[in-house]
Amino acid sequence: MRGYLRMNDGWLWIDAQANLDEARRLIYDAQIVSVDTEYDSFRYFRDVLCLIQITVRGRTCLFDPLGHADFSFLGSVFADRAVLKVMHAGDNDVRLLKRNYSFGFANIFDTHQAASILGCRNLALSTLTNQFLGVELKKDKKMQRSRWDTRPLTEEQIRYAVEDTAHLESLYSVLDAELQARDLRKKARAAFERIAAVTWSEKVFNPQACKGINGYLSLSAAQQRAMINLCRWRFEKAKKTNIARFRILTDQNLVELARSGASSLEMLLEAGILSPERISRYGREIVEAVNER
Repeated sequence: MRGYLRMNDGWLWIDAQANLDEARRLIYDAQIVSVDTEYDSFRYFRDVLCLIQITVRGRTCLFDPLGHADFSFLGSVFADRAVLKVMHAGDNDVRLLKRNYSFGFANIFDTHQAASILGCRNLALSTLTNQFLGVELKKDKKMQRSRWDTRPLTEEQIRYAVEDTAHLESLYSVLDAELQARDLRKKARAAFERIAAVTWSEKVFNPQACKGINGYLSLSAAQQRAMINLCRWRFEKAKKTNIARFRILTDQNLVELARSGASSLEMLLEAGILSPERISRYGREIVEAVNER
């Protein structure tokens, strides 16, 4: 897929400088661009931005953040008040693009927010395109958690990504007209400005969240202290390695470890809670967390 041109199929893959000129010409000439991203927030502690989709007049540019292309020119497009950026539930997309590239945003129209203001209950993109455009999108939910961080992407992933922005401009036209007809444009603009202003914030450890884990309340006071220590250790380990917390140890692992009171490697091995591989990798740190006062 590297550097592979597919504009005849309606999309252009960009992970090298070779295709940038084509994408730049298309995007710079537009007054309306539809924007979306794909990211992995499931397997990683810190969301990994994996794809940026921009559709202009039915043609989609797929920018690969994991490649080596310099697409900093998008910053001027996103910040340009003369160019409308149409998004759907775009707050996290904005956060990630600001975090990774320090892009600024102005003149956003968010179809999710617009539909909410209009009183729609089901705000899924597929529902809205069907309701307002008569277009049926067959969105497979498993695609959301597919491996967007691997290359090459599958044809199914490409279709999914392209469909996310393919109908946004048409949906904008219908929703904007409805907002105007119901005198809700001012309210919508305020909501869109809030989305443009969002910023990325790093996760911080919250001891209170540990108390909501199933099984915490059944622990003794000493075991609860050990549980919070283990939660803190897992949080810091996940942050340092950028691995999702559950991939290090599950919540149930933490409860069982706290209950076992395993304060040495020998006790940890005897408890049989973790595999030898996990004990080899994390055992000493787990013991230190359990013993911490």
